[in-house]
Amino acid sequence: MKVCKNQRIYRHKAFKNIAARGVSSCGWFYGFKLHLITNHLGEIVSFAITKGNVSDGNMTKILAQNLEGFLFGDKGYLSNKTASDLLKQGLQLITKVRANMKPKPISKTTKFLLYKRGIIETIIGQLKDFKHLVHTKYRSVTGYFVNVLSSLIAYTLNPIKPRVALNRVGVV
Repeated sequence: MKVCKNQRIYRHKAFKNIAARGVSSCGWFYGFKLHLITNHLGEIVSFAITKGNVSDGNMTKILAQNLEGFLFGDKGYLSNKTASDLLKQGLQLITKVRANMKPKPISKTTKFLLYKRGIIETIIGQLKDFKHLVHTKYRSVTGYFVNVLSSLIAYTLNPIKPRVALNRVGVV
């Protein structure tokens, strides 16, 4: 989540000691990252806001406390240490493998659910587009975080959310 455009980073004073430069699939940015865990019904289970330079892998164990079952994520959350720590907790981390890794055998049901991981992208898209999560003209830290929290609340109160139809794969 950008707080200003890249060419204004050095002039931007409101977030000088709070935000940080980070990189995403869209390139470099100055701001924060929103980490989300949702359930199969599209409900937000856990979230965190970190500086832009915080690694995704570091947030996995923090967000997944007290959760059990399966956790699907993207390659940024992939780590052998994280996966083994989560497995001790009763939570299996399932991600696609990186290009330099050997493929792991997974069941058809798990493979189907891994492809449904894209629903989190739909949720983030709804937060950005319809709930106005992101814009680059923040003038105060308080205003920024009020906007982020109000976007999350507006999404939570929305009765229609993207979800995974588990009955189609025989999962109850």
